Amino acid sequence: MDNKMFLGTGIHFPPGVNPGTGRFLTSTAEQSVKESVYLILMTQRGERWLLPDFGSDLMSYTFMDTSATMLNLLANDLRTTLLEQEPRISDVEIHIDPEVHDGCLFVDVGYLVSETNSRDNLVFPFYLNAGAAGEGSDGNES
Repeated sequence: MDNKMFLGTGIHFPPGVNPGTGRFLTSTAEQSVKESVYLILMTQRGERWLLPDFGSDLMSYTFMDTSATMLNLLANDLRTTLLEQEPRISDVEIHIDPEVHDGCLFVDVGYLVSETNSRDNLVFPFYLNAGAAGEGSDGNES
């Protein structure tokens, strides 16, 4: 039996349709795990009312002070959340670039896919101030 069968197959995120077959796109193995990690981090806990414990508290850190203490709290919270909610991964490492780029922190999530013993990572931007994304791009130059 193929070890990657344990990792499963699921609907691709974001959802899409294969134009050739008309079927929903799917993700398998490591890609399915990566999409699951992304969904956990980007879903606010309580947002899915049928699964109220699913997701993270990432958005509660919006407008936070970017001190080393707060960044460590955020990293520990994300690490714990991923280990609790994604059973296919272990050895989660969260690295947050302390430099704020246009109101955005870059969060690097590294993890071990347990079944295949392979490392993978996901880097995503976390906007500290939702208004900062795209600021100054309204076409009205001063």
